[in-house]
Amino acid sequence: MAPHLNIVPSMFVLLLLFISASKVQSDAFDVVAKFGAKADGKTDLSKPFLDAWKEACASVTPSTVVIPKGTYLLSKVNLEGPCKAPIEINVQGIIQAPADPSAFKDPNWVRFYSVENFKMFGGGIFDGQGSIAYEKNTCENREFRSKLPVNIRFDFVTNALIQDITSKDSKLFHINVFACKNITLERLKIEAPDESPNTDGIHMGKSEGVNIIASDIKTGDDCISIGDGTKNMVIKEITCGPGHGISIGSLGKFQNEEPVEGIKISNCTITNTSNGARIKTWPGEHGGAVSEIHFADITMNNVSSPILIDQQYCPWNKCKKNEESKVKLSNISFKNIRGTSALPEAIKFICSGSSPCQNVELADIDIKHNGAEPATSQCLNVKPITSGKLNPIPCSGPVPKTPSATA
Repeated sequence: MAPHLNIVPSMFVLLLLFISASKVQSDAFDVVAKFGAKADGKTDLSKPFLDAWKEACASVTPSTVVIPKGTYLLSKVNLEGPCKAPIEINVQGIIQAPADPSAFKDPNWVRFYSVENFKMFGGGIFDGQGSIAYEKNTCENREFRSKLPVNIRFDFVTNALIQDITSKDSKLFHINVFACKNITLERLKIEAPDESPNTDGIHMGKSEGVNIIASDIKTGDDCISIGDGTKNMVIKEITCGPGHGISIGSLGKFQNEEPVEGIKISNCTITNTSNGARIKTWPGEHGGAVSEIHFADITMNNVSSPILIDQQYCPWNKCKKNEESKVKLSNISFKNIRGTSALPEAIKFICSGSSPCQNVELADIDIKHNGAEPATSQCLNVKPITSGKLNPIPCSGPVPKTPSATA
């Protein structure tokens, strides 16, 4: 068990950091006025942006890179630290990626690497222009998908605040958070068509102290997906949908995955999604552990699977279906979850036969099926702890021999 991290004080310290930095006159590095960028939608922003970043990063006083209003073409940019003082990016304009996926040879478009004491804000838009990629991104076309870029990557970033930024039509994931510590993403807007494949809103892994707050996510895959090694995370005040819901996982696909623990998801509204509050692990494959996962105060509107533990997760039928999942799930709660389901199976707990789910709690659940049939609840290899009003009645429905696949 990792040491407990008190999230609220850490967020307060982060806020104080930026307040104190703002009291010092920051140097402004305007990509247009000082570095010759052109907001014509045709001239590549890469060199002016990178030059401004390098100069700001080398400053011994707090600095701000400014991208004024206008439309800019950006082929790609890799923004590296460490920097000598706190650094900000004020994005006011619309930054567009090349629409043609063949322009990318690796899965990076805008990447922040090894940066500490960082803030990005300004109301700007990162537009991945992903429509051509969506047409070609199929299950069979793995090589094509491997080169599709994430809109914004944060790798090894510490003490960061990302506010009032929009990610639009990413070719793959919108935002990827990897090996980060104490990073808050707040008041974000993420949007892509509901049929756009693999466009997870925010994905993270091997990170601690991540906070996602007051954001609106509409996409074609998970609104938020939580990968291995994620610890002490807060997700609250999210509106999600369309998409695949808020998911822990998928886990168990690869060797040596790190535990996921201490995840709190609350005060969210999930609408017209295939899943709501979900944990997903692969059958067979490799081991892992998930613990202290708490979903609370969530409204579901016409969600196909509002509450779901799926340890037979097998998209595209490419898995070891006859084997049990080796990922251990424990200390999981679903409290005060209300609304409607698009399918009768409002609650599905499909746990591993070789390692049954432990200490799964249901409290104050009221989910009604939108159709003529009543809502049902299915349980396999789990005995949930229950309290309060419960609709549907826990474990009231039979589990089919072959549970339906989920996206």
